[in-house]
Order: sequence, then structure tokens, then C-alpha cells
Amino acid sequence: MDTFSVLSHVVVSAGQTAEVNPGDTAWLLVASALVLLMTPGLAFFYGGLVGRTNVLSTIMHSFLTICLISVAWVLWGYSLAFGPDKGHIIGGLEWLGLRGVGGEPNPDYGATVPHQAYMVFQLMFAVITPALITGAFAERFRFKAFLLFILLWSTLVYVPLAHWVWGVGGWLRNLGALDFAGGTVVHISSGVSALVAALVVGARLGYGKEPKEPHNVPFVVLGAALLWFGWFGFNAGSAISASPLATSAFVVTNTAAAMAALSWMTMSWWLGGTPSVVGAASGAVAGLVAITPASGFVGPMPAGIIGLVAGALCYLAARWRAGWKRVDDALDVWAVHGVGGTWGAIATGLFASTAVNPAGADGLFFGGPGLLWRQVVAVLATWAFAAGMTFVILKVLDRLVGLRVSPQEEEVGLDITQHGEVAYKL
Repeated sequence: MDTFSVLSHVVVSAGQTAEVNPGDTAWLLVASALVLLMTPGLAFFYGGLVGRTNVLSTIMHSFLTICLISVAWVLWGYSLAFGPDKGHIIGGLEWLGLRGVGGEPNPDYGATVPHQAYMVFQLMFAVITPALITGAFAERFRFKAFLLFILLWSTLVYVPLAHWVWGVGGWLRNLGALDFAGGTVVHISSGVSALVAALVVGARLGYGKEPKEPHNVPFVVLGAALLWFGWFGFNAGSAISASPLATSAFVVTNTAAAMAALSWMTMSWWLGGTPSVVGAASGAVAGLVAITPASGFVGPMPAGIIGLVAGALCYLAARWRAGWKRVDDALDVWAVHGVGGTWGAIATGLFASTAVNPAGADGLFFGGPGLLWRQVVAVLATWAFAAGMTFVILKVLDRLVGLRVSPQEEEVGLDITQHGEVAYKL
């Protein structure tokens, strides 16, 4: 049996021969396709939550992110994130344009799969992370500003964080912080950046004075279902092999999502008066977010606890944010991904067990208090870095091209004013 590394995405045993395993390669390619499907799923999830005059522009944000990051990752993103370490902060430029990233395994990043297969798996993570942020500024962001923001944020925020946590030599990896599939790199970074974006861009017209209801709840449920389906590639794929660890990650992912959906729905029923359909879908996503960093280190029962807390905690965060009238995080990216990712990273420090993954570490409840403190350091570092860099990027772009559409364009809707199309001809 393979011995899995402390971090996700690496399956290297001491002295293991670098030889491609067809089964591991097939699983990783399938997992990559599953993770890719998450971004169109996000497009439907977000598209259903906005008004009908902004559904196309919202879907376009996710679709174009796939295109932009797919090119940027090949040209420079992968090299800077996973290339030879430079000062424990960033990778080098040796792999620009995927030079030297081919069909042979790289023992540092999956000894049984082609290096290029590992690269494309990581690409799908790099795609969905900035797409998550777009929910915060939905219905009011200029398309030109969106394009520039995605490229800059991916390069200046996501890439360094990926190197810190997963790159060989990254300082959080060296510290021993655990993040199996992206609690810090993907969810905390996008959730915190979403909060900053909501503050900088400002609230939508009429926010707090008129209802901002989802225009298509079936879209929301469809998107959540696609996210749930693709998340098995996200978490189980992070084992980088068809193995017992991948199976364990698959099981705990499903368990946490189901429990969080029930938890959020129950909270909305208790405090809101009805068992919300949108709430159940949002709860499932919150559970998926929270289990992500822990998915390779915890068993089914801790996963259920993580999901239970995530559903309730993210629901309360969303209610609290809704009462903070200055912050119009339109689709509650911070409440679900920022808060859920933070809880998941800390929960890893509580529930991780070497009985699940011998190459991991024991958390507080299994006799390892040191892991909890390392997780807290990783959380604080990610919050600070993502918030600071996102603020700078947005302020620079506001000066250069302007972030918001005009009030008249916002009133008409971004589908027509930014793209010249309408979703529905009534």
C-alpha cells in the first residue's frame, strides 16, 4: 500500500520508483474532469441565485474563468505554484509553458502518475477558486474589470498560497499544517477575498430596501448537485491514486455534505419558519467546503460532526452578514467558503488521526495539540494574505478601469449592458 504524504496531492514513499501506474493515472484524469464540472455547476448555482436580468453575466463569470485560467496555468501559473522553491514563498520559472512537465512522473508530485496529469488536476483547483469570488460582486461588476481581476488574483493570491501549502519547500507545508484538498488555498482565500470585494465594490442598488430573491431555485439545486458530484474528484482525487485513502475521502465527503444540508435546513426551519430548499442546497455546499481540508485525515464519525457544525455555523454567518447592511456579499461566498473553510481547517487540527492516514498527524482529540496550533497559523496567514492582496488588486483596478457598471446599466441588468443578450424572452 502507498504511504501518503502529510499534505494532499503527493503519494511518494521513500525509495519508491517513479513509474506510471495506469489505474492511478486513469483515476486522476477522471477526478480532474469531475473537478472541472464543478465550475459549470457553480455557474448554475450562482446563476439561479441572482435576478433574471443578470443570469447570463453570472454564468459567464464561471465559464470565462475556465478559459482564462486554463491558459494562464499552462503559461506561468503551474510553474510559480509548484516549480522549484524560491525562499519558501513561490515557485520558480523553470516550468514556464510546461517546459519539462511531461509524461514522466515527478516524484515530488505523484510518483505513479505523469507529471502532466498532476498538473491538469491542479489546474482544475486553480480554475474554480477565483470563480467562487464572483458571487460576492454579482450583478454590478464590469466585465473588463472581471477579466483583469481574475488574472491578477490568480497570479498574486492563489499561486503563492498553493506554493505555501502544497509546493515542495512552501513554508506552511514545512510547518506541518494539513490541508488535504484546499481548505486554506481554495475556500478561505476565496471567501475572505469575497468579503473584501463586497466591501470595496459596494452594495447593489436597492440593497436592504427591496428583496433580492433567487430567480430560479431549480438552477440552484442543479448547481449544488453538480458541485456535490464533482467534489468527489476534488477530495478523493487528492489522494492521487486509486487507493483506500481515496475511498475514505470519498465516504467522509458525502457524509459531511449530507449532514450539513440537514443542519442548515433545520436551522432555517427553526429560526426562519420554513425548511428552505435553497438553504438545504447551500448547506450541502457548506459541508463540502468544511470537509475539504480534513477529508484525507478523518473518519466518518468526525466527518459527520464537521458537517453538522458547518451547516449551523455557515447559516448563522449568512444571517449575521445579511444584517450588516454595508456588506452586500450577494451570494454569501464569505459565509459558506470563508467561514466553512476556516472551520474545516481548525476541525482538521481537532479530528485528524494517523489511524486514517499514517503520514498525516494526530489532532487535539487524538493526543496531538501541536497540530491545532499549526492549523490556526495557516488560517491566520491565509486570511491576512488574501484580504490584503485582494484589497490592493481591487483598488488598483478601480483606478485603472473602474469596478462597477453605471447605475443605469445596473438597473437594466448586466446581461444586456455587458453582453447584449437576454436569458429569457418573455
